This record gives sequence, structure tokens and C-alpha cells, in this order.
Amino acid sequence: MKIKMKMKILYPALTLTVLLFGCQRNNPAPMEELQTSDSDTVNLTVWGAEEDEQLLRQIIDSFVEQYGGQADFQITYQPQSESNCKNALMGDLENGADVFAFADDQLNTLVAAGALDPVENAESVRQSSLPEAVRAASVDDTLYALPLTADNGYFLYYDKQYFTQEDVTSLDQMLDIAAEHGKKVSMDWSSGWYVYSLFGNTGLTVGLNDDGITNYCTWNSTDGKIKGTDVAQAMLDIAGHPGFISTDDAGFLEGVQDGTIIAGINGVWNAVAVEETWGSGFGASKLPMYTCGGQEVQMASFSGYKLIGVNAYSEHKEWAVRLAEWITQEENQKLRFALRGQGPSNIAAASSREVQSSPAIAALLEQSEFSCLQRIGGNYWDPVTTFTAEILAGNPSGKDLQEHLDTMVEGITAP
Repeated sequence: MKIKMKMKILYPALTLTVLLFGCQRNNPAPMEELQTSDSDTVNLTVWGAEEDEQLLRQIIDSFVEQYGGQADFQITYQPQSESNCKNALMGDLENGADVFAFADDQLNTLVAAGALDPVENAESVRQSSLPEAVRAASVDDTLYALPLTADNGYFLYYDKQYFTQEDVTSLDQMLDIAAEHGKKVSMDWSSGWYVYSLFGNTGLTVGLNDDGITNYCTWNSTDGKIKGTDVAQAMLDIAGHPGFISTDDAGFLEGVQDGTIIAGINGVWNAVAVEETWGSGFGASKLPMYTCGGQEVQMASFSGYKLIGVNAYSEHKEWAVRLAEWITQEENQKLRFALRGQGPSNIAAASSREVQSSPAIAALLEQSEFSCLQRIGGNYWDPVTTFTAEILAGNPSGKDLQEHLDTMVEGITAP
């Protein structure tokens, strides 16, 4: 049957110029042609990070060029935070996005809610993706999403004009150097994602129980070589140092650009902007050591992966699957790295010379020895934020640090 060729892409408030890279015109591996009648319109909604909008526009445009002869496409892009995707989707699952990007720690909940079906060509995805990315996209060895990036972790950015490679091995040294120059070293203590780095390599533990909902946590432990109060006191010391500032993602980038922040713990999503600002001074490394309980402790980190999911309730699920595969294919992961500096989960893309020579990706690989997958229940976040707010303020209540820790752990482990 002859299919009428008709293409429409809907974006908020403007018409897009089709921007295509030559490599994206390469045909993917042969796939069975999907049959769509002349009268049918394939309506698909794609959710992705706001900062990925330009990238996703290009990828969607190239998808339509590739398959435009097989269907009448109307593809709508909507910005949606990957970290909040689960909540947005669960609010109205059947009318949610057909294809969506999300952080891997949301996978279990989405699978339990029936939002994701097992990936049909799972073996092909396993063979082409990094093993840890496949594990992050799986529940009980069943693959439910397509790996997109292997870089959703954090590391240390630093300006080489102020720090040597030896300096950045010690947080204490870095804070002193920053203070001497009237500058700051930044970290976001409003987020338990980053705060984990101070507890994660001390023998104190936190994680998800077997029920997949509640947490266990020993951050208030009074036993062991490092006690909970040792970490809390170290955090008080850091918070009170004139070379330290706690700021969120936007504050970090603003500080880098206005010159007030000369080092900070952040992720690859800001690599392009930071390198543009610091130029030849751009440096990246694993996280430093910090002093805790009279010992030098290597800071830990959560590692994470961005995934692409296909809504199990999608009206045009076969096309949604095809679009998800297109977004995550090797060439588009290379394009994502080129435009956004994000590390590919595709083995071939990750092995490319460009990716291997990236300081940010190299720093993540260096930090990976001290990182673990984030598997945390929802009760983790608010108690940590409340605790760190007290620490950052210098413990104005005057409560014993053990009491603060006990309150935090009680909240984290609440049923």
C-alpha cells in the first residue's frame, strides 16, 4: 500500500528549522516497516530535560526524516525534569508522555505501577550498552527501559589557575586556598544526593530495604572507627569555613561564571558551560579526601544513569518504541555528547576518541571506584535536607549532634 508522506512536529510557541547532522542520516539497522493507514495520525509526546531541548529537536527532526514516508507524525516535545518525571507521569499515567527521559532511581516505582513493559529487543540492548547501564535499567534481570547516559553522577570541577593536581586531593587544602583568594568551593548540601558523599565511605550505611519502599540507615551509629557524630562535626567545620559555600546547580554555574566559585562538586551537564568559562584552566577530578574523626576519608558518590522509557499505555506504542530506540542509538548518543557533554551508555559511543578524551568523563570514571547506584526510598530526602540546614546554620538550636542524627535517621527509616 502506498503511504502518503506528511510530517508535522509540534513545539511550544515556535516553528523549528530542521537541523540535521550528516551522521544522523545514516540508516539504522533494517527494521520491519510499521504499517499506518493514510487516515491515521501518529501523535507522540516526548518529555525531556529543558536543557536538552535543542538536542531533542534535532533528534526528533531526523526521526521524522527517516520514517516520514511511513506515517503522518505529530510529535510534541514538552520540557520535563528527569528527576521529577516519575511524579509527573504518575499523576495521569494514561495521558502521560509516550516517550520520556528519567533518572534510573525511579525505575522500580514505574515498573510497579505498570508504566513500563519489558523491552522487547532486550538482548540487542544488552549487547550494545555498558553492563552497569543495563543493570540500572533492569528489575530482577528484566530490562524495562533503554539506557541513555552513563554519567548521572558527580565529581570535582576546579580552576587550574588556583589549584594543582595535588591540591585537589584534599578538601581542606582547597578550602584554605579558596579563602586566601576570597573565593569559594561549592557543594549542594540541600540535596541528599550530594550529602551522601560525606557518609558513603565511612562504614555508615543507607539503602533500600527488600520491600523496595523503606530505607535502612546507620548514619547515627555510635560504633565503629567513624561515628555519625564524627561526620556531623566534620560537616560543621566545613560549613563554617570561609572558603565553602552550599549552593544549588544554578548557583554553582552562576558562581563559576562570575568568578566567585573556583571549584565545586557537580555533574557533567554543566561541563560545556564550565569549560567555556575557565578555558585552559578547566580541570576535573575525582572527589577529594576530607578530614573526619581524625582520619582522611575519600568522599563517595551516588552513580546514576539516565534512561528512556516508553509508556505502556501509549496509543501508538510501536512508534513510541521506534522513537525511543532512535533517541538512544549510537549516533544520537554521540550527538548528545557533542552538544551536551553527556557520557554515552552505548559501548561504541563511549569508546570513541572524543568521549575518552573528555576531562569530565575521565573524572567520573576515576570516581566510579568510590560510587554506587542510588537506590533510596522517598523518605530519605527531606530528613537529610532538614539536618543539613541545621548544620549549615551552625547548629543554632544548640542540640547535641547525636540528637540531630537520631532525628534524621528516624525520618529516613520511617515506614
